[in-house]
Amino acid sequence: MSTILLVLGQITSLQLGAAVAKGAYEQVSPLALAGLRLTIAALVLCAVARPRVRALDARQWRAVVGLGLVLATMNVAYFGALERLPIGVAATLELLGPLALAVGLSRRPGQLSAALLALAGVLLLAAPGASLAAAGVVLGVLAGACRAGYVLLNRQVGAVFSDWTGLALALAVGACALAPVAAVVDGGAVVAHPDALGAGLAVAVLSSLVPYTLDMVVLRRVDARTFGVLLSLTPAVGAAVGFALLDERLSARQLGAIALVVAASAWAVAQSRRRTTEPVRIHTPRAEASDAAAEEDVCPVCGRPAPGSGEQWTLRSRHHSSQGSVEYCATAGGCLVVLVDGEIVKHTA
Repeated sequence: MSTILLVLGQITSLQLGAAVAKGAYEQVSPLALAGLRLTIAALVLCAVARPRVRALDARQWRAVVGLGLVLATMNVAYFGALERLPIGVAATLELLGPLALAVGLSRRPGQLSAALLALAGVLLLAAPGASLAAAGVVLGVLAGACRAGYVLLNRQVGAVFSDWTGLALALAVGACALAPVAAVVDGGAVVAHPDALGAGLAVAVLSSLVPYTLDMVVLRRVDARTFGVLLSLTPAVGAAVGFALLDERLSARQLGAIALVVAASAWAVAQSRRRTTEPVRIHTPRAEASDAAAEEDVCPVCGRPAPGSGEQWTLRSRHHSSQGSVEYCATAGGCLVVLVDGEIVKHTA
């Protein structure tokens, strides 16, 4: 399945879960619902993944605990913002974190332009023209900051775990941190309204299990910058869900903002695909070559004659592992080269 479809599935599921959560606030508080969401999601995923806790090393534990604490904070902040703000506005504020991350990680003009275009669209959508609850805005911005941390930490967890063990344990850590507080603060409301457990289950599946699982898959395919820009589709999907389920009408400004973020996402996908097919220039001096040979068009790996520029390499594929960014390249001389974080680790002539 393509990356864009996975991201669309994640966003749609998350927005449907937000709608269910907002409907349950008449019975339980956002804190209680956030606790239910993480606890149920952790129980389900741990039952499926069956993580071996004793087999984890220190690096894996650091990644799991960090992601779990960010998940707990992000859930509380987002559900708190959702209580005080419209779903579209809360989702937009949460999106500011990943978009700011995308801008910060941009290195090429095209990347930066796509990220800034998406950010402009989100900011346009986040200004509804009416006064917003200050507490809701603060919680939304906090959720956005946590979302940026979530993108980075989820990517790290995906790099040190080959299966769903890391995500399952991160959800468990978040549940252990949040559930006791939620039980003390609003446990009585859950007991008084047992049907809230059904809403908690629906929110756990729609807002945690499905999107977090898809996030893990996507972040193993693309970098954090591209992922942050792709998430800019969230306002568009949220607006569509609101129109279909809640009959929410869109203004001309909102339609313009959605057009901006969709264009930015399409641009980001095009940039990502172009980087995997265009030749890349890597200057690797060959110590054993003579000065005269170095001035000729030769392969810098094996020293054989190479057509055109000897330093013109073609990037065949790229992926991320626990060791770093792994690239497979073909040189003009016909050699195959494996690089980790830009350093040659293996080559075949």
